[in-house]
Amino acid sequence: MSCGPSVIQLPVHVTTALSVFFTLRGLSFRSTCGCLRFYNQKDRNKSLDQMAASFEQMRANVGKLLRGIDRYNPENLATLERYVETQVKENAYDLEANLAILKLYQFNPAYFQVTVTSQILLKALTNLPHTDFTLCKCMIDQTHQEERPIRQILYLGNLLETCHFQSFWSSLEENREFIDGITGFEDSVRKFICHVVGITYQNIEHRLLAEMLGDPLDTQVKVWMSKYGWTENEEGQIFIFNQEESVKPKNIVEKIDFESVSSIMATSQ
Repeated sequence: MSCGPSVIQLPVHVTTALSVFFTLRGLSFRSTCGCLRFYNQKDRNKSLDQMAASFEQMRANVGKLLRGIDRYNPENLATLERYVETQVKENAYDLEANLAILKLYQFNPAYFQVTVTSQILLKALTNLPHTDFTLCKCMIDQTHQEERPIRQILYLGNLLETCHFQSFWSSLEENREFIDGITGFEDSVRKFICHVVGITYQNIEHRLLAEMLGDPLDTQVKVWMSKYGWTENEEGQIFIFNQEESVKPKNIVEKIDFESVSSIMATSQ
């Protein structure tokens, strides 16, 4: 099989030796059909940096677009909707731009896009415990809230906001297509859940935490425990935080001048 002019075809034992050589010198490689494909890791990082710079440039351009009267120009919807797709793919977030889209949908009902609105709601969920999801929900007409998949996404949001985490994961499992392409969605939700656990529990059972994180196979719990510095004892109890240590007394000093009480003292005599 020909591997193309950009690929070096070598015997397997040579490929193995060279792979070690390139790895030690900061090169990435991939062996396919007895061929060694390699590229500089610095070039890959440079490409990622360029993607980040490209998004920041897009954010700046959209920011300019949202200033002034153009904010309410429906001709800008195509640009803003592409910006939502970029947020979804690159795990980025811009609440102001997303609210501007929903406002334009309010003013121009004929332009309403179910898919874009669903993406905006899902991105808002990734920013819990902030109130972004509620803000977005209030800008969607009631008739559209009953449409699929918006109705199901609003239900998922309600489950998260009311801390019914096990029910959330069960419902999400039945609607996995909603989050296809939403980069980082599940990890963002788990970050929110860990935030709730951190301000609520002192100790929690390992099994319960796994259920709350939507991790029945127990592959994620230790990762999040390490991230937040939680420890587990031999009985399967995970120590979260001593809530009593965070309670700090506060001295309240009230200053009352003589003039404010002189009238009271005069009447009491």
